[in-house]
Amino acid sequence: MAAHPRPVAVVTGASSGIGTEFARRFAARGYDLVLVARRRDRLDALADELATSHAATSTVVVADLADPDGPAQVAREVAAHGLLVDALVNSAGFGTYGPFVDEDPARVAAEIQVNVTALTLLSRLLLPDLVASRRGILVNVASTAGYQPGPWFAVYAATKAYVLSLTEALWAEHRGSRLRVLALSPGPAETEFFDAAGTDRFRIGQVMTVPQIVDVAFRTLDRRTPPPSVITGLRNRVTAGAARLAPTRLTLRVASRLAGD
Repeated sequence: MAAHPRPVAVVTGASSGIGTEFARRFAARGYDLVLVARRRDRLDALADELATSHAATSTVVVADLADPDGPAQVAREVAAHGLLVDALVNSAGFGTYGPFVDEDPARVAAEIQVNVTALTLLSRLLLPDLVASRRGILVNVASTAGYQPGPWFAVYAATKAYVLSLTEALWAEHRGSRLRVLALSPGPAETEFFDAAGTDRFRIGQVMTVPQIVDVAFRTLDRRTPPPSVITGLRNRVTAGAARLAPTRLTLRVASRLAGD
C-alpha cells in the first residue's frame, strides 16, 4: 500500500521573518513546502534546514510578487511539480513611509502589487486546492496598521485594511467547511520590515518576536472554531479596538502624533 502523501504548504515571503517561521512550523507538523521569495540563496538554505530538521521536501520558487505575473508563475510551478496545496500563507509584503505626496509612484505601485494584488490572485489561484483539501488553511498576514488610517504610512495601512477585509469575507464564505481562513495581524515585529521601509517609525505598539507571532497563529488555527482574524499581543488588541471605536478625527490625530515627524 502506497504511503499517504505529505500535505503541502505554500509560503510567500519565505526568505525571512514571519514567512521563514511559518515554513519551519509547517515542516515540524509534517508538511512539505513550496518556498516563495526573491532570494534564492536564502530559500535554498531554508530548504536544506527543513530537510535536515524535519525530513521535509521543499520546492523553491524564485518569484518577484511585485511582477504582475508573479502569482501566476507560482501557480504554474506548483502545477508543474504535480503538487496539491493544503495550506497557503501569504506573508510577503512591505511598507513605505513618508508624506504621500512625496512617495515614489513606482514604489507605491509595487507595494500595492505585493500587499494587495499578488495576495489576492494567489489566494484565488490556489483556493480550489485549499477547499478540496481535508485540512485546508489560508493565512493572510495583515497588520494592526489595518485597523485605522495611517498618516505617513497611508498606503501600507490601506493595503493591510484590504487584506483584513478580504480575509474576513473569505472566512464567512467558507464558514462551515473544512477550510480554516485567518487574517493574522501582528504589531511591530523583530523582522527586516523596518530596514526595508527605511524607518522605524512603524514601530508603534507591542513589539513581539516572530516565534511569538506565529505561536498565536497556530494556537488560533488549532481552535475548534477559529475566528476570522486575530491580533497578536494584548496591548495591540486593546489599541486596535480603541481605534475602531474612537471618532475618526481623534484616531487620526493620535496616529499622526505617533508616526509623523
